Amino acid sequence: MGSRRPVRVSSYSLLVSLILLLFADTDARTMAPLVRVRVGVILSSRASSGMERAAIELAFEDYYAAHPRSTTRVELHFRDSTGDVLGAASAAVDLMANAQVQALIGPQTSAEAEFVAHLGNRAHVPVLSYSATSPSLSPLHSPFFVRTAAADSFQASPVAAVIVAFGWRVAAVVHEDSPYGVGILAPLADALGGAAAITERAALPSNAADDALDAALWRLMAMPTRVFVVHATYRLAARLFRRAREAGMMSEGYAWLATDGVGGFLDRLRAEDVDAMQGVVTLRPHIEFTKGARDMSARFRARFRRDNLDDQLCDPTVLRAYDTAWVIAAAAESAFQSPPRNRMARPTQEPTATKTGLDRISVSARGAAFLRAVLHTTFDGMAGRFKLVEGQLPVAAYEVVNIIGTGARTVGFWTPLSGISPELHYSRGGDGKAKTQVELKHIIWPGGTVSTPRDWTAAAGQQRNGRVLRVAVPVKHGFKQFVTVAEGGSSTASANVTGYCIDLFDEVMRNLAYPVSYRYVPFHSSTYSYDKLVELVWEKKADMVVGDVTITAGRMEHVDFTMPFTESGWSMLVAVHKETSASSMWIFLRPLTASLWIASLVFFCFTGFVVWAIEHRINPEFRGTPFQQFGLTFYFAFSTVVFSHKERLESNLSRLVVTIWVFVVLILTSSYTASLTSMLTVEQLQPTVTDVRDLQSHGHYIGYQEGSFIEPLLKKMGFHERRMKKYSSEEQYADALSKGSANGGVAAVFDEIPYLKLFLSRYCDGYAMVGPVYKTDGFGFVFPRGSPMVADVSREILILAEKEKTGQIDKAWFGEPGGACRTSSGGVVPPSNLGFHSFGGLFLITGVVSSLMLLLYFATFVYREIDELRQAPATGSRLRAWFRHYNKKECNYPTFTTWTDTATNFATDALGPTTTTSFSVRMASVLNTAGSSSPEEVLTTPASEITTEATFEQRVEGAAAHSVV
Repeated sequence: MGSRRPVRVSSYSLLVSLILLLFADTDARTMAPLVRVRVGVILSSRASSGMERAAIELAFEDYYAAHPRSTTRVELHFRDSTGDVLGAASAAVDLMANAQVQALIGPQTSAEAEFVAHLGNRAHVPVLSYSATSPSLSPLHSPFFVRTAAADSFQASPVAAVIVAFGWRVAAVVHEDSPYGVGILAPLADALGGAAAITERAALPSNAADDALDAALWRLMAMPTRVFVVHATYRLAARLFRRAREAGMMSEGYAWLATDGVGGFLDRLRAEDVDAMQGVVTLRPHIEFTKGARDMSARFRARFRRDNLDDQLCDPTVLRAYDTAWVIAAAAESAFQSPPRNRMARPTQEPTATKTGLDRISVSARGAAFLRAVLHTTFDGMAGRFKLVEGQLPVAAYEVVNIIGTGARTVGFWTPLSGISPELHYSRGGDGKAKTQVELKHIIWPGGTVSTPRDWTAAAGQQRNGRVLRVAVPVKHGFKQFVTVAEGGSSTASANVTGYCIDLFDEVMRNLAYPVSYRYVPFHSSTYSYDKLVELVWEKKADMVVGDVTITAGRMEHVDFTMPFTESGWSMLVAVHKETSASSMWIFLRPLTASLWIASLVFFCFTGFVVWAIEHRINPEFRGTPFQQFGLTFYFAFSTVVFSHKERLESNLSRLVVTIWVFVVLILTSSYTASLTSMLTVEQLQPTVTDVRDLQSHGHYIGYQEGSFIEPLLKKMGFHERRMKKYSSEEQYADALSKGSANGGVAAVFDEIPYLKLFLSRYCDGYAMVGPVYKTDGFGFVFPRGSPMVADVSREILILAEKEKTGQIDKAWFGEPGGACRTSSGGVVPPSNLGFHSFGGLFLITGVVSSLMLLLYFATFVYREIDELRQAPATGSRLRAWFRHYNKKECNYPTFTTWTDTATNFATDALGPTTTTSFSVRMASVLNTAGSSSPEEVLTTPASEITTEATFEQRVEGAAAHSVV
């Protein structure tokens, strides 16, 4: 058989094959059909839409130049909205029904975009807007609406931060009367919180004439607020600032803060518009111009100059339009890899006689996929990082710029993390707060001044319109030292109003940093209710209230108060009668309260028991029959009152207990003696009533000042309205209290501390302030809610108090503190007896020491006698056996050892040495028997009835007789 020859393939053939395959694949790709994606663009010919159109077209050209192998191509279909809602809606219907677009870019305004977004939801066509920033148009409510810019609610925080940074507490908002303009009001109020308040709002129509602008500016000029926040399109804002300059509101003393509706379009303003905005502080999104952004800007300017014979710079809106077009191209590449069979799935409908444009709009088959692709597309755009969050694009940082000269200068930044800071990357501590106080860079305000304008001034508005602030004052029938309105004085005669509150308010107004023109207007119905007086400010019938008006929580719901300028609280005023304490036969019990008497008795007994327990086994003076020991215990304890105890103590533990107790007794007896002496020698003033519960239980009549806020509080305390009487002067107080509740008067009068002190300064004798002091906030001046004068006036009140100027005004109207009653016994009646609380510390010390010594003694006893205690039977009589063992005397103690030696020596001298030994034995036996723990054992001993209570001599004689026998 012949051999088969192997086939060899040369490397050259393989290389040729690979090249052919590569070219074949390239040709296939080249010959693959491109997917055409129709995208509609709605712009307004009345706006500067040429710039946005140029940016959109340039974006698509740049995208496909950067992605030459893209399988999709976007076809743009432009429509003109003519600048109104109907035009935008008509353009959207035409694009969806006739052009069958897969997505829409625009419209430019929030009002136009709102209706178009509803059409997009119906047709499942994504609507992307780079300029509709009203918060009312939310992707959460319109799923197919995508905002490729930040909502106006997002810039409310930086606006509020700038206001707070300058220490402004009030501001007025001038906004465009459109969904775009009103969208910032609620977020700005929330962002300000309690740091500042919006006092005025001026809504301007989008096409407002100069007369309407002038009317709004003159109305704002008449208001005291001097800080204005402008939120409008740059065209309307430019006209507003030109009219403001003509009205003199772009001068020193005014502050203007504009949102990014102005700051983001500074490059589009004319030179005369910029000149009218000198000193304005505005915001704009911070954009870092990278190399790509600079290249794009150069190509954009060249393209726009070619198409429009004009030169324009790239502003943030142009860059956002460019990024919006880029994301459309990128999302189309992801969502349209192959041409759909049916781009628009037309629903089958019954034939009708007539059809509208809306009936011809069908649901897009690729709309949902296109929307998902848009939402998930991220890239580094010309305006920064493009990443949608909940259907809209947040701003990483805002620039704070100051319009000065021919342009704007950056003076600071705002970021969500750092807040206001002079630099973009400002160093902050770990707690998110600046290490040093954050301040913006140097700012030149309107009028060329560098001093920060005040947020509020009364003088400017008064100079413009001659307005004088109306200050309501109460008309009082009594206590006229606070406010006095002269009889017959007209309501416009300020000179007829005097008093402590008036002098203090006038002094505060003179010390303010700005002049304030005002006049006092008497309010004659204030005697019936001060609440109606406060309501005058709430109802704008008065600009403020000056008088003895108490600060309460209910009144602060509608108005603001300054800090109080008088003492706070209210209490009870009663009549007092003189009483000679010596006339009572039980006067000796009155120095101490019942609780102190009981506590003293308990501690006397406890101390005696502790001493007996410690001394009983070792001291013969604390032994004997049970009755004798019981009497000795009480006698020893109570004898310490006069320090007459003569029993000798053997234990150091009992000595320490007695030492502490004697110190306590010394303090008690000294205090008792002093109090009793005072009662016997000093005439006491006793109040007729000392407690509110006494008034209620006995059904007494009570009084209060008419118009006071105390009336409802008394009803809450349980007083019946029939038992309550109104009074208006000090004389009526004195007369009612003198008569008493049973004779047509009252038993007590409830009023505020300043009134009661004024009363007691005139009526020194016979009256006193008793009972608890119920807290209130004192008197304050009343201002409208959010008034910036509140802080200024409060500050001046505090300064006057520190300079003792308030004290001088007090002396001028109320005299010296105490006045004629300085040496009188009137005023608050002090308690006449001593209570347990005053000596609680002493009782605590002696109780703790006595308890510790007792525990220490018993612990030592158990430790030494543990062997004998264990021998006790385990039956229920063990405790009795222990007690018997404890009742035995401790013969080894030195006291008893000394007594035994003494008895032996005495017997040796009396009987001779022959009988000494037997006598000592018998003596020890008898003494041990006499001191046994059981009385029965003593009775059974063969001795002559020797008991433990016998003296030492008697015991020796008994022992000698027993020995002779």
